[in-house]
Parts: sequence; structure tokens; C-alpha cells
Amino acid sequence: MFEPKNILVPTDFSNYSQHALRQAVDIARHYQSKISLLHVVDEAVQQCMVDYCLPEAVMRQLDAQSMKASADKLQDEISKLGDTAFGIEIIPVVKRGVPYDEIVKEQEMRHIDLIVMTSHGKTGILKTMLGGVVERVLREAKCPMLLLRM
Repeated sequence: MFEPKNILVPTDFSNYSQHALRQAVDIARHYQSKISLLHVVDEAVQQCMVDYCLPEAVMRQLDAQSMKASADKLQDEISKLGDTAFGIEIIPVVKRGVPYDEIVKEQEMRHIDLIVMTSHGKTGILKTMLGGVVERVLREAKCPMLLLRM
């Protein structure tokens, strides 16, 4: 019988992601699982554009601020659960990189049994018919996924 012990919930801090986290908490409670709540800071910020470059020190400062803000937001997401998450270990994780790559890497590194995601995120219907992050994770993940239709 399938009994997940390590659940991964990627989040973009949208209401959709909060719904996925609540579903993962329900599963974790039933199977005494732990949850890794992952946010990936996308590498979309470029140091140079056309003929202007930001100084390296500014880039490091922006990176540090972004990682700290993301860690704080993860704690807020966990706090929003209130008593519903009582007794469930939720591990906040912030990574920098390409979201689908980091999700798959985290799944392998933490020996994740189940990934819980929604079909929508901040980008709406994920670039037409499950494109983007969800589609790539579906193809590359080596564990079952629970895809919640929103």
C-alpha cells in the first residue's frame, strides 16, 4: 500500500499553492508524514541588460534579500495553517534556480515519496494546457504526484 512519509509541496505563494499545502497536511496527518515546503527563487534577474550592468555587490545584496524574503514568506505560509498542522513536521526550503529543475533535485535529495502541486500558479493555467513547471515536473519526477485541479 502507498504510504508517503516524505511529501514535497512546491509553492509560489499563490492561493493555489496554499491549497496544495493544506491537502498535503491532510495526507501527512493520515500517514504521519513530514512535509518539505519548497520555494524556488527563479534566476530571472540578469546582471547586465543592453549596455548597463549592476555592480556585483548589488547583485549579491539583491540575492540575499530575495532569499531572506522567501524564507520569511515560507514561515508565513506555515503560520497560516494554524492548528491544522499541529504535530506535523514542515520543513521550509528556499532554493535558487530553475523551478522545475530544483523541484526534481529536491525530490531526489530528500527521498520524497509524493509531490503535491496544483495545476495553476501565479502564471494562470500554466502556459496553456499544463505547460511550464507542472508539465516538466510530471515528466521528470521519479515519485508519484498529486496534481490538484483548480
